[in-house]
Amino acid sequence: MTTNRPDTVAAPSRFPMREVVLFAALLVAILGVYGVMGTAYSTRMLVEASCYAILALGLTIQWGYAGQFNAGVMGFVAIGGFAAMFFSVPVNDDFWGTELPGELGRVLLYLVASIVLVVGATRLDRIGVPKRLRTVIAVILAVVLYLVVISMLRGVTSEIQSRAGFVGGLGLPAWTGWIVGGALAGGIGYYIGRICLGLRSDYLAIATLGIAEIIKAFLKNSDWLTRGTATVSPLPWPTPGPAELGFTLARAIYLSVTAVMIAVIFFLLHRAYHAPWGRMIRAIRDNEVSAAAMGKDINKRRLEIFVLGCVLMGIGGGALASFNSLFDPQGYLPLNHTFLVLVMVILGGPGNNLGTIFGAVAVYIIWLMSEPLALFLMNLAVMFGEGVFGWDAPANLSSRALQARVLVIGLLITLVLRFAPQGLLPEKVKHHG
Repeated sequence: MTTNRPDTVAAPSRFPMREVVLFAALLVAILGVYGVMGTAYSTRMLVEASCYAILALGLTIQWGYAGQFNAGVMGFVAIGGFAAMFFSVPVNDDFWGTELPGELGRVLLYLVASIVLVVGATRLDRIGVPKRLRTVIAVILAVVLYLVVISMLRGVTSEIQSRAGFVGGLGLPAWTGWIVGGALAGGIGYYIGRICLGLRSDYLAIATLGIAEIIKAFLKNSDWLTRGTATVSPLPWPTPGPAELGFTLARAIYLSVTAVMIAVIFFLLHRAYHAPWGRMIRAIRDNEVSAAAMGKDINKRRLEIFVLGCVLMGIGGGALASFNSLFDPQGYLPLNHTFLVLVMVILGGPGNNLGTIFGAVAVYIIWLMSEPLALFLMNLAVMFGEGVFGWDAPANLSSRALQARVLVIGLLITLVLRFAPQGLLPEKVKHHG
């Protein structure tokens, strides 16, 4: 008598010792920061770290799930911040109470019509027009219409700046700006992905980096829309602010909101990762040729994951801008809003959502605390040098300590890439057969 034996044997589940140890060490670090820096400062640090965790989750599904290296995170963060500002700032009666909205709307209609005409010109070959002639017509039409529309727009925007300052906001709850910021970032990511996802990974990184700088330049120079370098503040919170509850309690409530957002995002991404869709995405990442041979639509799936990551970046950018209560287009920097997020994903482990959350909080703590720690060590060295060797204390120790952030983060990423190239919590790959 024979018995049927399964082809695969489920491996016994192991106790997550590494996860427990790492998160316990992270908890000890957080408690240490609370003990040294105080409750208000430490709670603010956790809120900002949670916003960065949302950004890192957006990057880890692009890079970890699909192998897409997005070097333009800053641009999508700025889009989310702009949406949070535009939807939550009070209405500007100096603008809406005049004829300026109608004139601006008319110019925007001309812009939409111009885009439709140019797109239509690119389809002229379908009615028998030679492709070379079609291209010439489309280029000439695009240049002419651009010059006409930009001239009309400059006239209206100069009137807005001189008479109203800037457009202002819509006076809606801040969370509406987060949702729209995610949708806007996803929409822009869709058109970027349609063009750039066909490039190799290094060219995709260069393209997204350039697009992020274009977005930043547009927001910085559109004084009529964003006030440019003059900044917009204060931005309302979706929760009661410090004026009503005090700094500590207000920040704690804001932290609870971002924590719930992270929990929901983590749950959805975890379900998607272990669903057939997630297995298909990983199959495309690991062996694109084999996945295409199985009949999978490679370009469509890669575009889906890119847009999803951009949506999360827009939401995180909106939450971060609202919490800082300031929209400053010039304040979006590749170091703070792209490279730092990349280090978070590398430290935690690309493709591991739990590792990404750990990396976001850990790296942000290191990023903030490296300055006061470096200043403390510098002061000790100065005291020792003055007392023993009679050295003169160098000037501006505070600014020197601030630069220690870059040194510490660079050292951290070097150590991780040397000793844990897959991250501290690497992606768990299950083998069948």
